[in-house]
Amino acid sequence: MNKYIKIAVAALLILGGLYMMIFTRNLGWGIVIFLLSALPIFLFFKNENILLAFWQLRKQDMVKASKFLNNITDYKSQLHKNQYGYYYYLQGLVLAQDHPTKVEPLMKKALEYGLNMKHDRAMATLNLAAGAISKGRRQEGQRLLEEAKRLDTAGMMTDQIKMMKDQLKMPTMQKHMHNPHMRQRGKF
Repeated sequence: MNKYIKIAVAALLILGGLYMMIFTRNLGWGIVIFLLSALPIFLFFKNENILLAFWQLRKQDMVKASKFLNNITDYKSQLHKNQYGYYYYLQGLVLAQDHPTKVEPLMKKALEYGLNMKHDRAMATLNLAAGAISKGRRQEGQRLLEEAKRLDTAGMMTDQIKMMKDQLKMPTMQKHMHNPHMRQRGKF
């Protein structure tokens, strides 16, 4: 649903509540309708599909989370500007297990648009670090891991950060691969 339709519904509810309170003298129903106008105003700033996708991610149901994110057809007309980053963030989290190569550009866009919570920025930075390390960009991965550690004030991702730092310490297989023809050297 377009975000401006929600504001129009809220305005109609406010006017209906005022009409009920002033002209018909039904104060109880007027107050109830007036308070119900807070729901579309809340949904103007926090899209219902994003809230439901967060709920499904919390339950580890990626298929339903993806379904709710697919309900957002044009994110610029349906979401408030503050939620553009979370749209890309959730898209990246949903794709992280199945298509890890597609996560990096989505997380970059999420950080570019902005994420409000520090732990969300830490998670996005951690995903970027994982992408950098997997592509062999060790210095960038190290820098991103340090930034993720700095952003993780609650200590929720210390295990993942430690595991990725240990992965950085391991030698890459490309540098230490042996030549397959070297094995036959001493036989003849």
